[in-house]
Amino acid sequence: MANNSSADKQRAQELVCVTGAGGFIGSWVVKELLHRGYRVRGTARDPADRKNVHLHTLEGADERLSLCRADVLDYDSLRAAFDGCHGVFHVASPVSNDVELIPVAVEGTRNVVNAAADMGVRRLVFTSSYGAVHMNPNRSPDTILDETCWSDYEFCKQTGNYYCCAKMMAEMAATEEASRRQLQLAVVVPPMTIGPMLQRSLNASNYHVARYLMGTKKAYPNAVAIYTDVRDVVHAHLLVYEHHHAHSRYLCFGMALHRSCLLQLIRGLFPHYPITSKCEEDDKLMASPYKFSNQRLEDLGLEFTDMRRTLYETVICLQQKGHVRIIVPYQRSSL
Repeated sequence: MANNSSADKQRAQELVCVTGAGGFIGSWVVKELLHRGYRVRGTARDPADRKNVHLHTLEGADERLSLCRADVLDYDSLRAAFDGCHGVFHVASPVSNDVELIPVAVEGTRNVVNAAADMGVRRLVFTSSYGAVHMNPNRSPDTILDETCWSDYEFCKQTGNYYCCAKMMAEMAATEEASRRQLQLAVVVPPMTIGPMLQRSLNASNYHVARYLMGTKKAYPNAVAIYTDVRDVVHAHLLVYEHHHAHSRYLCFGMALHRSCLLQLIRGLFPHYPITSKCEEDDKLMASPYKFSNQRLEDLGLEFTDMRRTLYETVICLQQKGHVRIIVPYQRSSL
């Protein structure tokens, strides 16, 4: 109990900053930091925008949350945001396949690391992506994906996966600049991140689920992806921040699923939705799931949420926020 009390007091004295605080993952990072007793400063390009209203409703927000205007390409705004902060969680990043946004992701990350170092920040947690890890056609299918694996930049570029290019270059820039500035850095590498949303708007990864529920996706690709609950991703961020020996990369991979298996899980939970059972490539062998290791995060104590629970709570949230219609099963009346 004494140790817990001491930790609580230390957290209450620490000010931490979260870039992209109003986004899907950023909002949950803010929520968890407040829950643990930290003072939190969130950045947004427009703090007054109604898309950030949900942050002010979080428990502890009235006393310990402030929002400030900052842009990753505006160095002075980052310095002001990080002033007095012990730690920074750099979550903000363009979620786009637009090639023109690669410089924004990379230069923005360099600015964040250097502004943090300028202002005396001690630890920085950077949110990367499994797009920076798994896109390599030359890797053997038997290879276990771990923190040593990187995507093939040229392959990503040639196939138009510019988001993967951006996350690769941004993570490398973060590592390079943090080493040069002697700033403690830990990198969390999440895959497709789904789960309940705190924000009202529909984020890209949950739209991945919603479009099948709405019946707008008429066939699924013969593809495998890795999925993780957003709360596990956030827990990973806090673990690597609070374990001061934590450094470099940490894969946060929940479950590898072929798209057909993902849809089967959703269909089992919500059988009355018009979820397609047609594959785009029926004539090809089914793609095999990746093998991966979460050992580094598991060593810090992370336990992953059951994917059925994640999917159930994701769909309920999509219903409650009006992103998918609620379908009530028809029951015949009896006399």
